[in-house]
Amino acid sequence: MGNKINLHSVITGTGSYIPENVISGDAFLNSTFYDNGVALEKDINEVINKFAEITEILERRYVDKDIVNSDIAAIAAQRAIDNAGIDKESLDHIIFCHNFGDVKNGSNRMDILPSLAAKVKQTLHILNPDCVAYDIIFGCPGWVQGAIQANYLIQSGDAKRVMVIGAETLSRITDPHDRDSMIFSDGAAAVIFEAQESENQLGIIAHKTQTFAVDYASLLVMGKSNNPSESNGNTYLKMNGRKLYEFAVINVPQVVKKAIDKAGIDIKDIKTVFIHQANGKMDTAIMKRLFKLYELDTVPENLVPMTISWLGNSSVATIPTLLDLVLKEKVEGYKIKKGEYAVFASVGAGMHINAFVYRF
Repeated sequence: MGNKINLHSVITGTGSYIPENVISGDAFLNSTFYDNGVALEKDINEVINKFAEITEILERRYVDKDIVNSDIAAIAAQRAIDNAGIDKESLDHIIFCHNFGDVKNGSNRMDILPSLAAKVKQTLHILNPDCVAYDIIFGCPGWVQGAIQANYLIQSGDAKRVMVIGAETLSRITDPHDRDSMIFSDGAAAVIFEAQESENQLGIIAHKTQTFAVDYASLLVMGKSNNPSESNGNTYLKMNGRKLYEFAVINVPQVVKKAIDKAGIDIKDIKTVFIHQANGKMDTAIMKRLFKLYELDTVPENLVPMTISWLGNSSVATIPTLLDLVLKEKVEGYKIKKGEYAVFASVGAGMHINAFVYRF
């Protein structure tokens, strides 16, 4: 395979699955939200509108009742294989990034055995035993971490083709009595990374990950319903929105800067930033802060494609879905050109922050 130093992890195929069930703000008109164990007295319309204003989320997507996370992931994976034009048997690894496994409709129980990667391999009927399938549970930054992992495998010379999937069905683990449930969405996407030899910078050229567990792991946890009278023992995704926002705005720009500086390029060379679609206003604040670290007052136009307004926050699926849509020119105003640099960055439960610099 030649000099290992010249092996680069290059994206050769992408595919996504966007559920067809569009859930607008109106879907929550009959909800009763609780705060600190007390039902909110505010007009529900006001609550929904204020939420949309803060997060920029107008719609989200939910999967059909009869399917689970590994099902939508298998669809996205097949689309990525077709897009790359490869033989599925030639995959060396399938890395599936998720946080809640398969959760059936009407249940709150998480099924993660066998691994979802193994389930996808089974669904796709990949017979090759040398195609190793495993999962990564890393909060919302899971897919970015999976890509970093794929890069390690490829640069070691051990793998030539790695598929990294990000998929989640958050609609199954959100508390209907929690306003924050309006953030979350379902979706899946898969990306194929392949080893390519080149003397020039190509593919993933630098990355940085940090974990802030001691003071911040409690910002995103599983907990009981906001409704004090619910006694079914279910646990739901819970977050301290305000503190999480502050944590992300302060720390994400620093980690992204470390990745850019490690790549040895100028921030002005970066033409696209694929950032986790968690909260529209938060992402804008993160970008402003990042440019301030380079003593720049303005963020360039058309730098950050956003899908959050119509897709919501599908956790690990947001970045690979965004990438698939941008590469297929389905996000207005965005088109990737060969030789351009991009940054991929995420933040989430752990708390983890990660970023990588990529050259197309």
